[in-house]
Amino acid sequence: MTISEFIVLDETAMKATVLHEGILVAKRRDAAHLVFLFQMDDYYVETYFTLSNKMATEYRAFNNLVCLEPYLESIRIDGLLH
Repeated sequence: MTISEFIVLDETAMKATVLHEGILVAKRRDAAHLVFLFQMDDYYVETYFTLSNKMATEYRAFNNLVCLEPYLESIRIDGLLH
């Protein structure tokens, strides 16, 4: 599925697509959300869950690598250096 196809899906279809086709890459936390980063075919999807009720509230799809910056510190590369 392309990013263009993903962004026109309804929320239920987005959730199913991310869970069945996505690969969990990283997670981070902000003041109100736990954010999971999934890699799709040639793009990424951030899934936002509210900390208060643990419900998914937003799906953000992107293919701009600059958007990966918040996750770079949490990605471990130790094993790649040996």
